[in-house]
Amino acid sequence: MSRFNVSLRHALLTVGALALASGPGVALAHEFWIQPQRFQLPVAASTPMTLQVGTGTERQRSQLPPRRVVRFDATTSAGEIQDLRPVLTLGAPDADGALSFSRPGAYIVTLRSDAAAQSHLSAARFNAYAREEGLTPALEARAAQGLQGLDASERYSRQTKALVQVGEGGDQAAVTRPVGLSLEIVPEASPYALPRPARLPVRVLYEGRPLAGALVKLTDLAHDAAPLEQHRTDGEGRAGFAMPGGGSWMMDVVWTKPLADEGVDFETVFSSLSFGFSN
Repeated sequence: MSRFNVSLRHALLTVGALALASGPGVALAHEFWIQPQRFQLPVAASTPMTLQVGTGTERQRSQLPPRRVVRFDATTSAGEIQDLRPVLTLGAPDADGALSFSRPGAYIVTLRSDAAAQSHLSAARFNAYAREEGLTPALEARAAQGLQGLDASERYSRQTKALVQVGEGGDQAAVTRPVGLSLEIVPEASPYALPRPARLPVRVLYEGRPLAGALVKLTDLAHDAAPLEQHRTDGEGRAGFAMPGGGSWMMDVVWTKPLADEGVDFETVFSSLSFGFSN
């Protein structure tokens, strides 16, 4: 039997795992990001933050349980890493944590979940999802084996960064350096640099290497029913966007790889980058 032809028992276990891991209505939401109340704040000031999932009418606070968080930290312009897991309050009524930094400059706040969550989709839904997100490895693998008509399953992780500007100016070097996620959007210019650049070039890395052909989307979080702009990365993993002028923004990208004999068909990573301006 094909590894894509998942047994009923496995499907039921998968659905149960999804319900426990993600909660109702969240499992199929692709976008996931860190949303501080303010992306720009004074030195030593504190801002609450939430983890958001889904866009448009599906947007809500994430129900990611603490046990699934394997990394939550901040990288300074000097390359120092500050563990932020003690400030997480996932599931609290008002916020999922608070951010505060004692020195000026740009900080990269990073969160990574484990890959314990799974999804199981019908052939039609999986094929549509893979096309929508530009998941070429999944489309090619299914086509090569003649499996487009069969259901498919994946395990997935969520990996996200938020750019937080503290004080005026300060070093922006951290923004343009990778932080070691398996799928990562790395800006090649800081949106907080002064004067603000006209373009926002980014590079997508997958398992440490430039990723060609990935679909990168830019969404205005105040009007998030659909991305404002989207581009596929070139042969060097690069894509370019117009620099937003204000508000809160999120970039996201998804990638996957086929698995063999691991109980699911693909391992998928949902990755994002959020940032925003006070004006």
